[in-house]
Amino acid sequence: MPTLVHYPLDPASRLIRLMCAEYGVPLDLEEIKPWLREEALLELNPAATLPILFTESEDAVVGIMANIHAVEDFYTPDIVGGLFPTDPLARAEMWRLVEWVLVKLNDEVTRYLVEEKIAKRDIRGATPEPSVLRAAKANLGEHVLYFNWLLASRNWLAGDDLSLADFALAAHVSTLDYMGDVDWSKIPAETRDWYSRIKSRPAFRTLLNDRVVAMPPSRGYADLDF
Repeated sequence: MPTLVHYPLDPASRLIRLMCAEYGVPLDLEEIKPWLREEALLELNPAATLPILFTESEDAVVGIMANIHAVEDFYTPDIVGGLFPTDPLARAEMWRLVEWVLVKLNDEVTRYLVEEKIAKRDIRGATPEPSVLRAAKANLGEHVLYFNWLLASRNWLAGDDLSLADFALAAHVSTLDYMGDVDWSKIPAETRDWYSRIKSRPAFRTLLNDRVVAMPPSRGYADLDF
């Protein structure tokens, strides 16, 4: 059985967990806090980032992009299609949006909120900086407008079919939702519908059961009807 070194509210780790759950791949989970930069983590990845996947051969696959390809290469079931579109242009659009989520959304929203609400408290016992929270939430609003614009004319984020782009965005949204940073009353209908559909997939149960010490999830986090 493969092992994933992860942190429950790390969206990159959540993406790999979603992929594995979608493909029916059981995982042993080993939790670590990357911001503590423990020696055990630095030996595996000097960048101190997650996720890290150990395959059955006990080889370590380090980093989100390497993990995505490892899961797709090693574990895609033969009887179903993977999360990568077969059409080259559709696949290019998927990768464009995966990059948007993993880089732009993460750097402008998720990373700041996780650092302020979890890492800063864990390292120094400090409280979040209100100005940083406000800026991140304002940025989130701009991203939501763009994603909703896409979803208004598409069945899924990158096109007609579910793809890796949907799981990447759902990993971030679920992290933000857990921390109470998504005001669903202000989220447009198309985005709400999209998240309800992906949240209802069996693969998502692995995330909805997560609990972080001293930080319970927001109300409605695990509800399918929200």
